[in-house]
Amino acid sequence: MSLLSSDAFRDRWQRRIGAARIAWGRLTEDELLKTEGQVQKLAELVKERYGVTRDEAKEQVNSVLQNCKS
Repeated sequence: MSLLSSDAFRDRWQRRIGAARIAWGRLTEDELLKTEGQVQKLAELVKERYGVTRDEAKEQVNSVLQNCKS
């Protein structure tokens, strides 16, 4: 398994941020950037902002990230 270069990671995360902004319009780009691509942090934001359970938030996050993998 090869590690992504920091530029490749940044590009992928930027695409995922775009998908996250579409899925969760109440989250700001700054909030999404602060998650640094960490599923747990993003799920916590979704949970707080949308009032869903932790499991529902994780499921939503995994679904969105899975759909925008490249």
